[in-house]
Amino acid sequence: MKWLYLFKANFRREYIYLKRYLPNTISELITFYAIFLFLFFGIQIVGDPSTVEVNVQNTIVNYLFWFLAMMVMQGIGWSIMNEAQLGTLEQLYMSPMGAWKILLSRIVSTTIIQLIMIIILLYLSMLTTNTWLNVDALSIIPILILTLVSMVGVSFMIAGLAIIFKQIGSFLQIFQFILMGLTFAPVSSMPFLVFLPVVKGVDMSRGIMIHNYGLGDFSLGDYTALIVNAVVYLIIGIAVFKRCERTAMIKGVLGQH
Repeated sequence: MKWLYLFKANFRREYIYLKRYLPNTISELITFYAIFLFLFFGIQIVGDPSTVEVNVQNTIVNYLFWFLAMMVMQGIGWSIMNEAQLGTLEQLYMSPMGAWKILLSRIVSTTIIQLIMIIILLYLSMLTTNTWLNVDALSIIPILILTLVSMVGVSFMIAGLAIIFKQIGSFLQIFQFILMGLTFAPVSSMPFLVFLPVVKGVDMSRGIMIHNYGLGDFSLGDYTALIVNAVVYLIIGIAVFKRCERTAMIKGVLGQH
């Protein structure tokens, strides 16, 4: 029940922020749509005409997961930085629920709202390119949830760095390009990438949305890699966050900016 109240409070908080700063949200959508148009017209100009359709399909899926990965993986880190700037970071630690639980419910709330934006971008992209993907929600959702779990784990790692160093904006900007590489990377030619977060989930989602796969078309190895990836990164992420948390408290830099 406490978790439910915590989630409701944070979801309401994120919704209020969304309404209050609606122009910023709209500009964010427009910016990412413009990035997609740049990628799309680039494919049209320099791409092989015989593979344009497949390339466009891959671009739609990859860029949407890139957008989602940036929002989720960097979410807690930006939240920590904002709290530190406002001088309210220490207030999180006054809650009996604990800071990491508050941040977890906050990133879940933010992700739900971001998924609505992803759906808007998805259909806008398909309409623009006249390329229609297989949006099989029953197959995509389980894979998406497990992929999001690994993203949240990485987000906690980044949040741990933010607690100690406070200003990690430059790192997050560079990290955006790393995420682009992960979401656009072809697993078939680089199998070792399945050990990294996001990659396996994106690859399986591509199979569903582009090649019309169903959940039964994936092997036990595919599901094992996806589940292990999610669990391991979540556990490591929370462990790293709590370790950085203790380090910041010992050094007395938790509330400094």
